[in-house]
Formats: sequence, structure tokens, C-alpha cells
Amino acid sequence: MRGRPSQNTAQKKPNLEDYDQAYASFRWEDVEKELGWTKAGKVNIVYSCVDRHVLSGKGEKVAIIYDDFFRRELYTYDDLLNLSNCFGNALKKMGIKKQERVVLFLPRSPEFYLSFLAVVKIGAVAIPLYEGYMSSAVNDILQDSEPAAVITTPFLRRRIDTQKLPSLKQVIVVGSAQNNADIDWHDALVGGEESPAVEWVEREEPMLLMYTSGSTGKPKGALHVHEGALQYYQTGKWVLDLQEGDIYWCTADPSWVTGISYGIWAPLLNGATSVIYGGEFKAEKWYTILEKYRVSVWYTTPTSLRKLIAAGDNLMHNYNLSSLRHILSAGEPLNPMVIRWVQQKFGLTVHDTWWMTETGAQIIANFLCVPVKPGSMGKPIPGVYATIVNEQGREVPPLEMGQLAVRKDWPAMMRGIWKDPEKYQEYFRLPPWYLSGDLAYRDADGYFWFQGRADDVIKTGSERVGPFEIESKLAEHPAVLEAGVIGKPDLMRGEKIKAFVVLRPGYAWSASLERDVQNFIANTLASHLVPEEIEVVESLPRTKSGKIMRRVLKAREMGIPIGSLPTLDE
Repeated sequence: MRGRPSQNTAQKKPNLEDYDQAYASFRWEDVEKELGWTKAGKVNIVYSCVDRHVLSGKGEKVAIIYDDFFRRELYTYDDLLNLSNCFGNALKKMGIKKQERVVLFLPRSPEFYLSFLAVVKIGAVAIPLYEGYMSSAVNDILQDSEPAAVITTPFLRRRIDTQKLPSLKQVIVVGSAQNNADIDWHDALVGGEESPAVEWVEREEPMLLMYTSGSTGKPKGALHVHEGALQYYQTGKWVLDLQEGDIYWCTADPSWVTGISYGIWAPLLNGATSVIYGGEFKAEKWYTILEKYRVSVWYTTPTSLRKLIAAGDNLMHNYNLSSLRHILSAGEPLNPMVIRWVQQKFGLTVHDTWWMTETGAQIIANFLCVPVKPGSMGKPIPGVYATIVNEQGREVPPLEMGQLAVRKDWPAMMRGIWKDPEKYQEYFRLPPWYLSGDLAYRDADGYFWFQGRADDVIKTGSERVGPFEIESKLAEHPAVLEAGVIGKPDLMRGEKIKAFVVLRPGYAWSASLERDVQNFIANTLASHLVPEEIEVVESLPRTKSGKIMRRVLKAREMGIPIGSLPTLDE
């Protein structure tokens, strides 16, 4: 049946069958054994992702399928081993050493993934940069990170000011080099030796410098280490539920942490086959990828799912999507409306996941073996303790809103903010907690419910209101596709609620529709949560990970400067 999963894939037994038992008994030491790690030995995450599978006899298995409708390439685990060795050895010849930074300013392409694996394999630190960054943002990050090398394209090369980068040893260009000092990427690959390039490192040695999305201010460089492999592997096994025979598609760009942790590390550590689509979003092309490669596990964003909703139901009926058995989302809270649409059209429940660039990997998730409460973030992964704390760092009882906190020292946790130790310590100012900056509450069953960022809370009269609850309810109105909510200064109450809404196709704004929307909120949510003002907009400002940038909405409303927005994706 088109648009529906087959009976066989839908009933596949999940890797995790008993959440409560796993949460009570799980130890990270058990994952070390599965990866072949020992306490005393050195490691390398790329060796665990690639070389380990080849040595176990899985070298001929396809690891990556790349498709952008102009270029289609398959890479086996054998290919990844040989090519990462070749390019890794080429980097070594250029003088790139352990722990030196290498920037990958590239579009989503095979060259990105092969370069990334090679950089980390030789013990260097990879820095993925979004291809949409303009010169100012690019050079700010380059000057902050002080790279030894930059890998880019001729077009993107023009945005880089090498004169301000004294640390730079080499620029490597994928394509025809315009500068005589630059090295051609393909020439370097062909000239590299296939001999093993892996550098063995301590678990706590850095391998990734990931700049945050900028949803709350200037991007910061979060430093991640090889130890994170334990969590990428286990969450890939239990949350993504990757199994033998699965075709997996993570739609995230590799300049965003999801595109690294769950677009590279988790599937490769689990020996899976991944689809990588290199083109722009178009609903028909996404449906084609799902059908063409018989994708069974799909990790995407609520924003992308809303775009599919906007494309209309008739389009999806042209495609056979019966291979799908598991759909997950990340990047922003998942509205119940989206969950219901996917359930109706795909016959599957979307499983939301919560985590951040700073956490490195999934912290709270909805598991296949646990009932989903639509709109909930889910429950903490085994091996991690998450809770809700007040302003003094004390845990609060169920149903009380506070800041979402995680007990320090999980494997994928960032180990620093680049050049800013004071900022890093701010996250841990109330020991033993990592403070996420997200407001949430926990219900009596242990499920977590997102309410908004701490700095997005609306203080109206004596109430503290989280914007996400109102945004989700607005999106359930037939005329509203999506919404962003802010607090607007008010002399009497401190702030009043204002909503920005994107209408569904076929609807026109009017005074009567505005009253209908307000009555809908009053009747289905609460009268004190009704937006006093509603403004229709064509789109909402979002980061490339899909988060609504409410500070941008507020700045525009107040007529104040927005500031630098290098990761804005409208």
C-alpha cells in the first residue's frame, strides 16, 4: 500500500525491548566491550567506524549511498577504509599533526565525508562549516579556531581571507584550484598511500570542534572527544534501532551536529548503510529518495515534516513508502499536530529526540518499546540521569516547571568551549548538573515536556508562560501551518503574548479568522494563554537545525538591531 509501511517491517522486534530493565542495569563499560575497547588501550573513533568492520569481514557492505540526482555513488566499508587512509596520509605529508584543526567548508558531498573521516583518523580535529556562511561569519570562525588547513571548493574559497590566518598551512580545493598555492583535493587523494593512517589517541583527546547554531547568540565552539563513540553507538542501536538490512537516512546537513553524530558516527559504528542526499529540499525529491532506496529508518526534523504537510497529501500518494518502519525527529520540539499527520499518512509514530550541540548525542528520547505521549520529549537514555531543577539547582517534583539538567560526565558530553573556559563553566555552575537552558517539566510517568528556552519565557502578570505550548496548539488550527510566540512589553502585566503565524495554503487572514484562532486557543488550552496580537508572516526565522529564533522575532517587533545571524535559515 502506498504511503503505508508493510506489515513485516512494522512488526520488526526492536533492539531495546525493556526500557526499565535497561535503565536500571546499563553500564557504559558494556559498550566498550562491544566496540573492542579496553580501559588501558588507546582508541580512534574512525577505526571503530570503518576499519573494525572491514577486519570483521564486512568490507564489501555498502556504507554510504550518495545521490543528488546529478551524481550517484556507492562506497563500501572497504572503500571508506582505503580512501580515508589515502587522504589521511596525504594530510600527514602536508604537515597536519594530531590535534591541529582542519576546517571543512564544503557542501554535502562524498568529498566532505571522506575528508572528515581522514581528518579524525589521523588524530586531527575536524571543524565542519555550513556552506551558507558568508565571508564575515566564515572568517570569524576561522580566526577563532586557528586551523592548520581548510578544505573547500573554488566558489567557497573566495569567502576566505587567508591573510588573517597565520596558523594556516594549506588550502585544499575540491575542483580546479584558482590559487597556485592551493592543493587539488583529488590529486592529493590519488597521491596518498593506502597504508594504515590511523593515529591512536587517548579517549579524552579532541576530534571535533562544532560551532553552535547561534539560536541564543554568537556561535561558540563546542569541543568533542573520541570517548563519545560509546554514546553514538548505543543510541544508534537503541534509539535509531539500526538493525541488519536497514537503509538509514539522516536528512541533517553535516555542518549541524545531528549530521555528524547521527549522519556519520552512529550509522557507521553500527555497521549500517546510509543514504546521503546532496540536493535542496523538494518534497517530490525527498519522497523519491525514500522510495528509490527503500529507506527503513528515517531521522529528520519537524520543520521538514511540516514542509511535506504543506506540499499536500496527494503528492505522497504517488510513492511507495512501505519500506519505512521507524521515523525520528530532532532539532526542535515536535508538535502533536505533526505526530498525528505522520500517523495518518505513514501509519507510523514519529519518535522525538532531545539533545544539543553541547550534549553531543541524544539525552532524552522516545523509544520503540515505550508508549509515545504526543508532544513529549520522552525519557532519558540508559546511562544518563536527567532531571528538572530550580534556580538553586535543587530537583523539583513532577509537573513543576524548571530548567532541564543532566548529571555531568556522559560519554558524548562536550569537554570545553574553544578559548572560553569561563563560558564552559557557566553550563556547570550548579554541580553536579549540566544546565541546558531549556525549560521543561517531568510528569508522573517520567516523561519530559519542553516548554521553551529560559530566555524565551513570557512573564505575564503572575504567570510564567512557555511559548512552545501555545505554538503547538496554534499549529493544530486548520488555518495555521506553524507559529512563533514571544512576549511583548506591556505596562500593566510586564508582557503580553504575541504570535506570528504562517497560514496554510488556501487561507486568507481576516478579523473573523483572527477571532476564530483566539477562541480556539481559549477553548482548547486556556484563556490566559490566548495571544492578544497575531501577525501573519510568510516564514519564521529558524536556525539551520530548525529551531525558531524567537530573539529575532522579538528584535524585529521591538525595532532593535538583530545582530549577527550566521546560521539563520529562513
